[in-house]
Amino acid sequence: MYAPFVNWNSRDTHTFRAVLLRLWVVCGLGLLLNACDTPARKPILPPSESDLVLLKSTTLCTSRSSFLTTHPLSTLTPQDWGTGQEFVLPADRSPSHGDESYFFDEDGMLVGIIFTFPSGLDLNPYPVLRHTLMQLKPTLEFYLNVANLSSKTSMDSSALYETGDEKTTTQYLVLGPREQPALLQASLTIDPYVRLFSPYRREFLERLRYPRGQKPGQQLDSQGAEDKEPFPSLQQFARGQTAQLSYCGTQSYDTAAAAYQKAIASGFSNNVWLAEAHHKLGLAWVGKGQHEKAKTEMLQSLAIRPNTPEILNNLGTVYSKLGDKTNALASFEKAVTLRPNYAIARYNLAEAYEPTNPKRALSEYETYLALVDGISDEANRIAHVQQRVKVLQH
Repeated sequence: MYAPFVNWNSRDTHTFRAVLLRLWVVCGLGLLLNACDTPARKPILPPSESDLVLLKSTTLCTSRSSFLTTHPLSTLTPQDWGTGQEFVLPADRSPSHGDESYFFDEDGMLVGIIFTFPSGLDLNPYPVLRHTLMQLKPTLEFYLNVANLSSKTSMDSSALYETGDEKTTTQYLVLGPREQPALLQASLTIDPYVRLFSPYRREFLERLRYPRGQKPGQQLDSQGAEDKEPFPSLQQFARGQTAQLSYCGTQSYDTAAAAYQKAIASGFSNNVWLAEAHHKLGLAWVGKGQHEKAKTEMLQSLAIRPNTPEILNNLGTVYSKLGDKTNALASFEKAVTLRPNYAIARYNLAEAYEPTNPKRALSEYETYLALVDGISDEANRIAHVQQRVKVLQH
């Protein structure tokens, strides 16, 4: 069978978290289809140990109904969060003495948490977390004005740190020197929503500057990241990833397809995002067994962003499912031409050639074996290819 469906996040980013998300995205769908993308050694996770228990007080992917059994609605302030909902537990009611915000998607799943400490939380009582932060390289460093700090009244140097595991990302916004750090914000989110939960996003920095809805007498600088992509599109794209890759336990191609369609309808300002939304929608249609619709979306993706190897490889597999061997072969050929070390496309190309051109198939199988040599995650496919090579050699 063809080893299909790269589900690769094509955003241009260089952070470890993005690399790890890419690996999870690829292999998460691979588990469904008994395949994984171009093999890569799993990166070593960054240090993440913490004795700050507040981020462990609530489990991500908890349903809203379950959450409300332990957090009485009478203590919370609900407000809209795009198509989802945010529940705020103010500092005067919070055991952490910080403002707690819990974000639920429109399917009622907890996808992110933000803790905000406008006066700063002294981290000296938390040696494990301080040790972790010492081992991490700041993702971002900048100067920040936080008027409510108990010990500081002017701008000071701050740093944003990222860590996490295979499915979640934790971010810490810390002010002051490493020897005497103060925590301003901490966030925890499932990876598809990371882009929406950076403490450096402007809407979260504003919570530090003007806590509990205070209005500034004078507008401060506009520091903070402001995403150029429409929030509804990013939110629906993240929802699609969450449903398609089973981040919250239940895989739903129906939800994924609906979410990607909403993301496309909302519009993206960047064609890379728009192309990837069509690509991911195509993969959702594949999961639903609707290969003609999958072909249409992948062709649309390539029309927006031509010559993308991952999409060509996946389109080739869709063509093969539809019995269009000529276009399948052409798609795999183009994928490996654009990326000669694309191992899984080499494998697919070999299988496509085997019935009509055994000599070429043998060459492609041997190339695949050279590319994946020593990669344990490919052991089963390597064994299969070695058998095919023996047959073709004789």
